[in-house]
Amino acid sequence: MESLSDTDWDVVISGTGLQQSLFALALSRSGKNILHVDPEGYYGENEAAFSLQEADAWAAKHASPDATGLFRAAEVTKADDAPSPRAYSLALAPQLIHARSELLSKLVSSKAFRQIEFQAVGSFFIFQSAAVDSGDAATPTLVRIPSTREDVFSSTAIPVRAKRLLMKFLKFVLDYESEPQAEIWKPHADKPLAGFLGSEFKLDATLQSYIVTLTLSLDGNIAVEDGLVAINRHLSSMGVFGAGFAAVYPKWGGLSEVCQVGCRAAAVGGAVYMLGTSITHVVKSEDETSKLNVSLSNDMVVKAKAVFRSSESSPEDWVCLTRTTAVIGAALPNLFEARVEGSPTPSAVVVAFPAGSVSESNGHSSNYPIYAMVHSSDTGECPRGQCIIYLSTITTASSKALLESALSSLLHATATEGQAAPEVLYKLQYEQRGAKLASLDVGDDDIVTFGAPVLDLAFRDATLEPVRQAWEKFTGRAGEEAAAEYLVFEDREGVNDDEDVFDS
Repeated sequence: MESLSDTDWDVVISGTGLQQSLFALALSRSGKNILHVDPEGYYGENEAAFSLQEADAWAAKHASPDATGLFRAAEVTKADDAPSPRAYSLALAPQLIHARSELLSKLVSSKAFRQIEFQAVGSFFIFQSAAVDSGDAATPTLVRIPSTREDVFSSTAIPVRAKRLLMKFLKFVLDYESEPQAEIWKPHADKPLAGFLGSEFKLDATLQSYIVTLTLSLDGNIAVEDGLVAINRHLSSMGVFGAGFAAVYPKWGGLSEVCQVGCRAAAVGGAVYMLGTSITHVVKSEDETSKLNVSLSNDMVVKAKAVFRSSESSPEDWVCLTRTTAVIGAALPNLFEARVEGSPTPSAVVVAFPAGSVSESNGHSSNYPIYAMVHSSDTGECPRGQCIIYLSTITTASSKALLESALSSLLHATATEGQAAPEVLYKLQYEQRGAKLASLDVGDDDIVTFGAPVLDLAFRDATLEPVRQAWEKFTGRAGEEAAAEYLVFEDREGVNDDEDVFDS
């Protein structure tokens, strides 16, 4: 341990969340002296994944509803026959990754993708409280959203005229950046997408809800420009890695796996890791060889030229989500059907509950959409014969009760006819604060702070901007030189170059 204090560290990185871990990956071939610490005893920070035992301990730590950090009001509920605690890997903030995502491009160019197994994300569904043609209000149903030309033509739920209108929009959005198309939408860029779909394409409320759902907008009120970007990304990602799906999910805990891969790469490059260790104080050094004296929670002081850390407070412009993670005692196989010949069996699907479609016991309905990401055991997050449902919605006074109602409705909608709804074996509930935009705060004395994470349900490319900015500041690279070097590595010796990004 004495050698740590004697070393002149080029950089101390605090936190093993996604951005810091990708920053460590970017520096993994630099030959720099890197000390990477984390206050917690696990990797992943806000993107961590837990066994049930670890989730219990985490929930106890974040139980206070008045906590000022990013997590609060955590609570665990268990069935009488609670499952074995170590057979699970529950993600704190699951996000699907579109095939055209910049994150995948960087994992490929850095060769880090070889250490991650990706699973296909299948259908997007919309919950309806009653079957459209039955009139039975007690029969909830899930309607699959068509997202390709073939889906639209084969759908029996969309009238012929509506199909033509929907096809017109899909053709438009695939070429929305061209000059003639831009002239149509740019005057409405900041207006709600749903209204634009109605006025410009004559799409009815049902088709509007389909399209808005594909954006995964947290408040359901996404603007035209942002909505077109999201829909274009979804449609252009379809079929990139195989037929029938547009997005993937990293096995064994989602983005937590990406964090660990980044940290492993840095460790192979010589970085030193210390979990359960935090930075307590940073002061300017009088030593000319190092700019900063960094005090650690283990009473050690190390010398460093720069410190890159995560934000310890809630952002000023923040959003708060209420989340429920439920372990279900059934596999729900009907949700995970391959819809296209030759496509892999999906391991994850998305179910959307539009605003107003779910009510709590007193009749109060949801003001915001509720999203459920349903993961099969193929994700490695639970044993076979079970599945995991991750639900989230914008926090309100009734959001927790509304998630309960949505979970119950989803289980009833997927239950086999004549049988009871599947049992919830374990449930973790909590609130999470996050930023609306990714940011990097470059302070004085070479102390740089990554902003709070953005709570998107699909990974947003803008999340990588602070990582690149941090790398450029640290290395002094810019322009074409930066583009040629940032997260672009050759394979290490002995690694086969014949592997694919997606492992079916």
